[in-house]
Amino acid sequence: MSGLSVILRREIRLALRHSTDSFMVVGFFVIAVVLFPFGVGPESNMLARIGPGVIWVAALLAAMLSMERLFQTDYEDGSLELLVLSPVPMELTVCAKVFVHWLTTGVPLILTAPLLALMMNVPFEAWPVMLASLALGTPVLSLIGAIGAALALGARRGGVLLSLLVLPLLIPVLIFAVGAIDAHLMGGGAKANLLLLGGVLLGALALAPWASAAALRQAVAS
Repeated sequence: MSGLSVILRREIRLALRHSTDSFMVVGFFVIAVVLFPFGVGPESNMLARIGPGVIWVAALLAAMLSMERLFQTDYEDGSLELLVLSPVPMELTVCAKVFVHWLTTGVPLILTAPLLALMMNVPFEAWPVMLASLALGTPVLSLIGAIGAALALGARRGGVLLSLLVLPLLIPVLIFAVGAIDAHLMGGGAKANLLLLGGVLLGALALAPWASAAALRQAVAS
């Protein structure tokens, strides 16, 4: 556990050193949502109807911006080989990296979402469900993104490959998250969709670190 804490502190220091990545993610999130009223018009009912979906799609795309750098820097400077050879299991190292990635990208997105929901005229009573869906869904974005980032290491145009690998796997997250908000607004209750989203999170938490670790070992060996 002491080795894991060292890796966790290292990842936090690196994230703080590259804090512009977090600002870039939040900036893209805000700009992407702000552009929609200009495209579909300022009609409040229309914005309220599409608001949850717009916020979630923008959050997904914003999170993708920083996923390519999840392991790329370590791969380029040789640190990844040391991490693979360290006594700390690679799966725990991946968990530490994913946690810091979520802390520096997912949490800022969650904190920014209420402001954008207000701009998109999303009803206030839907805000708790929206924030709950983001709290359950954004860690899945980081976990599944870690698999794609590990598989795309060393590839030309890795960002494009990463998007092609990850985006189809994130469709269920988008469906359950937006479905929870819509069901709550229609009076049907969001519990079922949130439970499904929680199940996706548990599945990703169980499988993603091992899949990412295997891909990282393969990248180092090749």
